[in-house]
Amino acid sequence: MGIVEECEEYDGGQDAQHILKIVVLGQLLSLFLCGTSVASQLLVDNYMVDTPVMQNFINYFLLSLVYTVWLALRSGENGLMYILKNKWWKYLFLAIVDVEGNYCLVKAFQYTTLTSVQLLDCVAIPALMVLSWIILRSRFRPIHYIAVVICLSGVGTMVYADVLSGREDGKGSGMLIGDSLVILGACLYAVSDICQEYVVKKLSCVEFLAMLGLFGAFVSGTQLMVLESAAIANINWNWGVGLLFAMYALCLFGFYSVMTFVVLHSSATSVTLGLLTADIYSLFIGRFLFDYKFSGLYILSFVMIIVGFTLYSSVATYVPEFPPGRSNEEAENNDMEEVAAPQESATPLRNVCRQLCTISSE
Repeated sequence: MGIVEECEEYDGGQDAQHILKIVVLGQLLSLFLCGTSVASQLLVDNYMVDTPVMQNFINYFLLSLVYTVWLALRSGENGLMYILKNKWWKYLFLAIVDVEGNYCLVKAFQYTTLTSVQLLDCVAIPALMVLSWIILRSRFRPIHYIAVVICLSGVGTMVYADVLSGREDGKGSGMLIGDSLVILGACLYAVSDICQEYVVKKLSCVEFLAMLGLFGAFVSGTQLMVLESAAIANINWNWGVGLLFAMYALCLFGFYSVMTFVVLHSSATSVTLGLLTADIYSLFIGRFLFDYKFSGLYILSFVMIIVGFTLYSSVATYVPEFPPGRSNEEAENNDMEEVAAPQESATPLRNVCRQLCTISSE
């Protein structure tokens, strides 16, 4: 067997530094999500402000303000005008999926229970794996499935702790509607995340964030005028409300910005597994702010999710064929306006294989 064939059969193991980086950044993303949850809860509890569309609109506007302006400074095929002319409809579709995914999940809390949301939201994980298999040609190894089972077991432990503590008591008025919204939102998240992984690995993180911000602001702004005009007019503005809106927007802006980098160096499925700890962080903070009851099972759940997330990140998914495209490194260079000539696409597995091939040939 030749050295190239041997390299392509490499198991895709990651070094400890790479795994640690992904795990730490994954938890940073969870903390960002926790920040958005706490800000939203405080707005509702303390100021009777329930405007999720407006909160998300501010985030998309910030993304557009930063990254679309950045993209506008480029020229040629990497520039704003070329992308708008040739790809506008693709990014409009992506923005609709992302905006409505956020809206469906938030709206579901009015109809169903926290327990149902936590359980059914996990539909995004198998949906992501299926889409990765079909669209990105990813092939999963047994350790990936084991890791997913461990993470979902951690979610089950967390939900069981919620049942024991009574956090699921606030039942909504239409369980079927609420559960359907959660499943729909989870599937929309899966589509959005797989599109994100494709764009950031094949094209550019800045292009993804710029176009999502631009079209996301348009879609959410339109939805805002239709659904929340009256609610916004009734807001009693003060410094507390303003700070909470700023906290929500900045946390979500940080989440979107960091997530593109993490997805570039791992996968959308891996990131989604890491985000399962966000509810636990929210619980820890809610223990002091909202008098949530604490259980040792939450610690067990957190450990199980981290173990599963680490296992999943320790081995890269296998891609049997590598069609022409841009590598992760080139996507990073593109974002720094140091675009190299197109080369074969590279996953973490492919990078390790290339290094081994170089060493062996020497």
